[in-house]
Amino acid sequence: MAITKILARKGRLDVGIHYVLNGDKTQEQILTAHLNCEPGRELRQMLETKSQYDKEDGVQYYHMIQSFRPGEVSPELALEIAQTLVEEHLPGYQAVIGVHVDKEHIHAHIIFNSVNADTGEKYHSSPQSYYRQIRAISDRLCREHGLSVILEGQGARAVSYAEWLRQTRGQPTFRAMLEADLRDAIQDANDLGHFFLLMEHKGWEIKHGNRLGFRLRGQDRFMMPGRKKSLFTEEGIRAAIQGELSAIEQGLRPAIIPRPAYRPFRPHPKYKGFLALYVHYLYLLGKARQRQYPPRMTPQLRQAAAQAERYRQRFYFLRDNDIATPEDMAAFLTRTEDALASLTKQRTIFNVRKKKRQVLYTALADVEALAIAKELYEDGVSGMEEQLARYLDAVARLEGCGCSREQLLREKGGGVPAACRGEPPDPPRAAEAGHMPGDPERGAANGAQYPIYDGTRGGETR
Repeated sequence: MAITKILARKGRLDVGIHYVLNGDKTQEQILTAHLNCEPGRELRQMLETKSQYDKEDGVQYYHMIQSFRPGEVSPELALEIAQTLVEEHLPGYQAVIGVHVDKEHIHAHIIFNSVNADTGEKYHSSPQSYYRQIRAISDRLCREHGLSVILEGQGARAVSYAEWLRQTRGQPTFRAMLEADLRDAIQDANDLGHFFLLMEHKGWEIKHGNRLGFRLRGQDRFMMPGRKKSLFTEEGIRAAIQGELSAIEQGLRPAIIPRPAYRPFRPHPKYKGFLALYVHYLYLLGKARQRQYPPRMTPQLRQAAAQAERYRQRFYFLRDNDIATPEDMAAFLTRTEDALASLTKQRTIFNVRKKKRQVLYTALADVEALAIAKELYEDGVSGMEEQLARYLDAVARLEGCGCSREQLLREKGGGVPAACRGEPPDPPRAAEAGHMPGDPERGAANGAQYPIYDGTRGGETR
């Protein structure tokens, strides 16, 4: 079964083309096709057609959607049906086709220029053109490929959707029918627009406004289920379509996340009238005084506090590293410099090795990226010969290197010690300006050479 829909758009043409040809939805643009335009130049050619016939205002393009039942059609067959539909219904129009497979159900998006490239006529969409051409051609193509179609009533024998449900469900209420259809449409839809399309195909007329209203043909009033159940509000439906329907029904999360109401800033009101006079007399009688703020810290006091903090950090560093004499400090610095030199040497060796194996890393990336091209070539898809050759060359290069792919992945991803990845440990940080205990030779000028406490013991680096 294929559900079709056509939308007239007055927005930017490049935005619609980019959405249809999205590589994440079309398997890197493999499931795409072009009619009367060249790949990569479709936008320029459509704009040139509009400019040639001086019809650049109004509707810029039309967006047609053809959705299939989950598991009923393959992506290649959906692309073939969409191409045939465009060729039969839109001769002379420049069109771009993309089959999206990012949802459970496969659906084809078709964007075509509003101006015919051969005649210069603008396309006009109406209910008659939809039912007699688009819908009829789509149903015929589905029958030819063995797919199900939406059955339509014939003449006076046709019954409304509500009457059919009453016959099959034993006279349920309209509200129960509406909620059942809402839940089915939420589960099948991939976005809010698709949800509205499914509800319309189920026979419901939709009223948009502060609340969503639904009614069947023949009913006088709209039913608004969102009044009693927040799940059926527009925000609740959007959240449920995103995959959170079960959590909402179980009460694990609200359908609408409450947001605090905006409250503008309001200054404290001033005392007026008798209250102001009362507060004034309290101040005169000494019962109420002005608020006393703490005195500001002077520059001398701030400098003294900073110096005390530096002394505290130096003391903790000396205590935790068992440094009591200048000789202990010199030994600590020697150990730290030796460790830094050793780690720097390891980092150099690793960088040289990584540079030599850059060709293997490139081959490993090609194998991962071109694996899908190999599968498509084996399935008989044409145009994959160049990608297959690159894939086989990369595989041969990896097999002849003498290293396993797991080892290359670990090296490429940084599966080595932190020091070998080019990140030497932080050297002992220097103490702030001032005299170090036990070393009067170093004063404020070179006090930055003294390390401070860094949370380790025994001179171990972090």
